[in-house]
Amino acid sequence: MPELPEVAAIADYVDGRTAGLPIRRVDVASLAVLKTADPPYSALAGRIVESVSRIGKYLVMRTLPGPDDDAAAEPLVVLVIHLSRAGWLRWSDQLSQTPPRPGGKGPIALRVHCGLPGEGFDVTEAGTQKRLAVWIVRDVGEVERIATLGPDVLAMGRDEFGAILAGSSGRIKNVLTDQRTLAGVGNAYSDEILHTAKLSPFASAKTLDDAQVDILYDTIRSVLTDAITRLEGQEVARLKSEKRTGLRVHARTGLPCPVCGDTIREVAFTDRSFQYCPTCQTGGKVLADRRMSRLLK
Repeated sequence: MPELPEVAAIADYVDGRTAGLPIRRVDVASLAVLKTADPPYSALAGRIVESVSRIGKYLVMRTLPGPDDDAAAEPLVVLVIHLSRAGWLRWSDQLSQTPPRPGGKGPIALRVHCGLPGEGFDVTEAGTQKRLAVWIVRDVGEVERIATLGPDVLAMGRDEFGAILAGSSGRIKNVLTDQRTLAGVGNAYSDEILHTAKLSPFASAKTLDDAQVDILYDTIRSVLTDAITRLEGQEVARLKSEKRTGLRVHARTGLPCPVCGDTIREVAFTDRSFQYCPTCQTGGKVLADRRMSRLLK
């Protein structure tokens, strides 16, 4: 799943190639990904890209009226993309001019012709669980999922972060990945953060002492900013592999912990899993690998 560092890198890459340039055409291969109908997706054609940025894990492309638009044109139309678990953006300098077949079995959901002539990107989704979502709105606040996001993890202060943890009744793993509580962190980077902070995924968020909260706050910032720095300037096609090379525990089940040498363990659920080091994080105890996981006694 693309998380804050990858979405930030994608936004920076696309912004550098489209800002100030027009959207020539938008092709929709899967109407199911469109969560809004007004303005229609065709309204993006001819508009100028003002900027591409991120909000949490959402990709946000703001557009302004083009030179051929009349005075009644919308002053702002925003394309919002949530790549979800299996979505991705593929940039091309030689984007196919043939529209993808609607309802086809391929991974392409949306194609946006933008930037210089011949350039643009496909929004794709692998697998059978279709969770990719696209909104075309006049203001990002119209997207309910964005309106209900918690504060961005890199924009909050230590006191605000501590208050959020103190008011939470959940386990720290769940708090870090709940976008309504904190925006930006997903499954992979929460594993990395908790490993670096030496905290159990099942630790109660509200019981962390001040020293642990300090460490966790600093760790979130260091892990995410290090990832952003590592991905900065990379081609979009390389971001997935670059992300994997920077992970120390996530998706490394059975391999030695790079800190202590213990074996990285996994807790698996129905459709996802997370990884941790028993020595570094749980006092040597192994977490039960079942849906209702508890510490083995």
